[in-house]
Amino acid sequence: MSNAQLVPSEGSLINNLLARCSHLLPSLRQAWYAIPLRLIVGYVLLEHGYAKLARGPDSFAGILHALGMPAPMLLSWTTIIVELLGGLAVFVGAFVPLASVPMAFVLLVAIFTVHLPNGFSSIKIQSVTADGAHFGQPGYETDLLYLAGLAALVLGGSGPLALDRFFMRRSGEMGRTSAGPIPTRVAPAATPAPVHHH
Repeated sequence: MSNAQLVPSEGSLINNLLARCSHLLPSLRQAWYAIPLRLIVGYVLLEHGYAKLARGPDSFAGILHALGMPAPMLLSWTTIIVELLGGLAVFVGAFVPLASVPMAFVLLVAIFTVHLPNGFSSIKIQSVTADGAHFGQPGYETDLLYLAGLAALVLGGSGPLALDRFFMRRSGEMGRTSAGPIPTRVAPAATPAPVHHH
């Protein structure tokens, strides 16, 4: 056997490195990525909705009115309900594709009415004084990250430990129960061989 056969090629080394980087935890299923996404995106949306509710819907409605949005009080309550219920649905992994539609709409409205004029970056340090760092108005960077997280959950599924899987399992069990027992096929009785008398 030659030395060239013993030394792995550069292509195989790169392929092995890429394979290891793409599967750092090969014992875990690929769907486990959804758990941190659900927890982060769901909690953030819940926190935003609770903060608006704690300050009062009137306060957020005043902000919407200043932005020139129509029916600010209705939009205020709608946004709070969407963020609370949608964030909870994402957090527990229930009806994520359905809940993502109004949440994506709220995020898109926030991008085009508030954050787009401020540019992309959400962290803009303007100055640092004895009182601490002073930041400018945030851009739409964070909104895009939330939209990407929702899209990943919709396309890839809510993952393990999600209520969606529990509901599907219960639905499958109820479907099998309502269908009744599977009838067993009875084999026809064997025809006795004719008896010949001599």
